[in-house]
Amino acid sequence: MNEHMNENQLLQIYNLRIGFGTKLNDVNPIVHGLNLSISRGRILGLVGESGSGKSLTCRSVMRLLPDGGHVLSGDVIFDGHDVLGMSKSELLAFRSTQVGMIFQDPFSSLNPTRRIGSQMIEALRTALSLSKKDAQLRALSLLEQVDISNPSAKLRMYPNELSGGMRQRVMLAIALGARPSLLIADEPTTALDTTTQAQILSLLRRVRDDDGTSILLVSHDFGVIAEMCDDVAVMYGGFIVESGPIEEVYLRPRHPYTQALIASVPTLAIPERGYRRPTIPGPPLGTLPYTSGCPFASRCTFSRAECEDVSMTLLPVGPSHTSACPFGGE
Repeated sequence: MNEHMNENQLLQIYNLRIGFGTKLNDVNPIVHGLNLSISRGRILGLVGESGSGKSLTCRSVMRLLPDGGHVLSGDVIFDGHDVLGMSKSELLAFRSTQVGMIFQDPFSSLNPTRRIGSQMIEALRTALSLSKKDAQLRALSLLEQVDISNPSAKLRMYPNELSGGMRQRVMLAIALGARPSLLIADEPTTALDTTTQAQILSLLRRVRDDDGTSILLVSHDFGVIAEMCDDVAVMYGGFIVESGPIEEVYLRPRHPYTQALIASVPTLAIPERGYRRPTIPGPPLGTLPYTSGCPFASRCTFSRAECEDVSMTLLPVGPSHTSACPFGGE
């Protein structure tokens, strides 16, 4: 593993392949040789439409793949430690203290039969070995940190008594309980209204600025990624198709899929009569199994015969900027 270690990078993923199947010798690959890294104190955006493999990638970091999911090959290195090789006790400590994760639907992550305080206190006592009293004080402090008013009253409530935005704040508070080095936010604002979405994103940015927490932010919305992130990795069909600093990728996208995602971002400008915002043509992702070449070729307006056999290797197109399309500059 030593050849993979980089002191400035908190999380490094190498050649990760994930598949689904009831048996390891009969698995349908979903994520194909993915490489990804997050530097300390930075926010990395992982963007792409539904079915790209974003959530599977996140879950592989936590070793929380759903039933039938298998890591077929690759390495996940966190702060120099091999996550995929951790024992059960090491994995429990890793999940409890090193990495926090919040999901798209907080209601499904909270137990509807238990009060918020009970769930928070249990999580804090497990992670930090606190007394019940100290865990309650820490829970109150965390709710204040995520801008929940009257936290003592909220601890006595059940999840269904809170709004969607309030539940997401609770999940963020639980994830931050042990002051993790990495926070994984998997579509944390998708189910929220615009105002609440902005508040949650502001909280995430504050967590990074105040505590130096690295964040992996997953979204299908390039507008959110452009606003929040230092770096971005664009994912399609189980591959990273482009990556680099957000300013470079957003202003000078080189892969046709990245270009199409950015073109579809809504703006406040009033469109001319008859104007229709560009959409990505062709069948939605996941309708056809991947065989070879570029998975975006069938939907790409610039595709050519060579795309059927092109390697999905990321090629340098600028300082720290890479793209898997060898024809992106043409």
